[in-house]
Amino acid sequence: MTNDDEAHGLARGLTHYGDADFALYLRRSFIRSTGLSESLLARPVVGIAQTTSGFNNCHRGMPELLEAVKRGVLAAGGLPLDFPTISLGEVYLNPTSLMYRNLMSMDVEEMIRAQPMDAVVLLGGCDKTVPAQLMGAVSADKPAIQLVTGPMLTHRWRGQRLGACTDCRRLWADYRAGRLTAEEIAEVEGGLATTAGTCAVMGTASTMACLAEALGLSLPGTAAIPAVHAERLRAGEAAGRQAMAMIAGGLRPRQLLTAQALDNALRVLLALGGSTNAVLHLAAIAGRAGMPLSLVRLNALSDTTPVLVNLKPSGEHYMEDFFAAGGMGALLRELRPLLHLDCRDVTGRTLGERLGGPAPSVDRTVIRALAEPFEPVGGLVALHGNLAPQGAILKRSAADARLFEQEGRAVVFRSLDDLARRIDDPALEVTAADVLVLQHAGPCSPAAMPEAGYLPIPRKLAQAGVKDMLRISDARMSGTAFGTIVLHVAPDAASGGPLGLAETGDRIRMSVRERRLELLVDDAELGRRRALRPPAATPPARGYGWLHARHILQADRGCDFDFLTCAGRTGGG
Repeated sequence: MTNDDEAHGLARGLTHYGDADFALYLRRSFIRSTGLSESLLARPVVGIAQTTSGFNNCHRGMPELLEAVKRGVLAAGGLPLDFPTISLGEVYLNPTSLMYRNLMSMDVEEMIRAQPMDAVVLLGGCDKTVPAQLMGAVSADKPAIQLVTGPMLTHRWRGQRLGACTDCRRLWADYRAGRLTAEEIAEVEGGLATTAGTCAVMGTASTMACLAEALGLSLPGTAAIPAVHAERLRAGEAAGRQAMAMIAGGLRPRQLLTAQALDNALRVLLALGGSTNAVLHLAAIAGRAGMPLSLVRLNALSDTTPVLVNLKPSGEHYMEDFFAAGGMGALLRELRPLLHLDCRDVTGRTLGERLGGPAPSVDRTVIRALAEPFEPVGGLVALHGNLAPQGAILKRSAADARLFEQEGRAVVFRSLDDLARRIDDPALEVTAADVLVLQHAGPCSPAAMPEAGYLPIPRKLAQAGVKDMLRISDARMSGTAFGTIVLHVAPDAASGGPLGLAETGDRIRMSVRERRLELLVDDAELGRRRALRPPAATPPARGYGWLHARHILQADRGCDFDFLTCAGRTGGG
């Protein structure tokens, strides 16, 4: 028998029975019950991690896409074997999908390691599935290629285009303000998500699809193809073929995930006006390769990377428009002077080689030229100060620039329950010039950092016409959301961070120009408050909640588990 490094296909990673020949004999005898021919059983194996679930409507088209990948593997001479992993349907998980991203990443990593495969195709799309798959694949470090499910198409309602989920938030705000009736919002509900696929805007799912391509971990040109487009199936077949090509000396994830590739991904994120969640996910993915993501570096790149893509929530258009306008290829060509062109992708080509051919036509209403951007600086900016010593994130491309330099009175909510109880109370003392602050919604809280940072405008202010105000929390917000909202404050309140010391009536100052976020309370008073801080909530006594509570890292480190980072790993892939 050969050792496992020399073995391929079903001979890899044999189950331990004390007799390797017996183990292979037994494995082959059992897999014959599936009806596969002897010639197929002798081929290299491409595993296909697939995330079909009745609790994940984004992946409704997965069975057809899976068959396309299998076609590609078979056509290239391999044996495709699909396997299920945890699937994270964004709106179905309590308390929040982020809590289970690391669990899914462990599932993906361990199944890639434990099962006999020479390469793997990762099928996912919904917000946390792609980062979980990439985190697991980087840790396992076997030849891997990401294939996303693709975005939904939009719908029409009363002369408007509707696409989940920026429009759902915009129209829900209109309903809260009394500008839509209950009957009208019910009509909207039925028209927001009408096809298979992920959200139709530059939310987290689409952002991560684009970043997977920017990192070189998916096939060029595949990030933006709509889920129901025939080209999506052709991309699936191509991914299966490429997985086979990667077996013989192909690049592994940790070879592709370099510091230069991470810079390229950050440039793309900033030019897209992409999701704030992507900062968390990139930090976690990079952490698996031993590369910390620096928020200082993010700011340096943001200052020199303009927003070029006119998509909701930062702009006007939808993912189907981005695809038709030229997609990632067109965006990367515009960013070319700012990118590291020697970075390679899963095909083995450099970015410079990819972009070396003639440039196709581009719809400039959707993707602007580098010299004529939609915004002169990047869509995201990191803030630091005594309120966020380890950083916080603002999506300035989806915010009101009139609020970027502001000092205001804090109106503090101690928890999500407190927010729900008081935000629409007519007696709440609040004005549009105040700063809404939500505490105890970060990664170490029982809420586990949900997308609750999109604090609603108090009803009485919304009814008076207020559409935006400064909001600060240690929570996240959906990539589809908009507003002047500071998120990911680290360290979070539940871990003892200074955000938890803020009280209603305090003054808070934000300066985007200076990259500062300050609680204007003297150190002596903060020390007094810290001494009076109530004890932390009792963590769960068992199960995954126990693991999460004891090992979760802060937002600036991607909210990964400490023992899953490269520094926490023992042994390689």
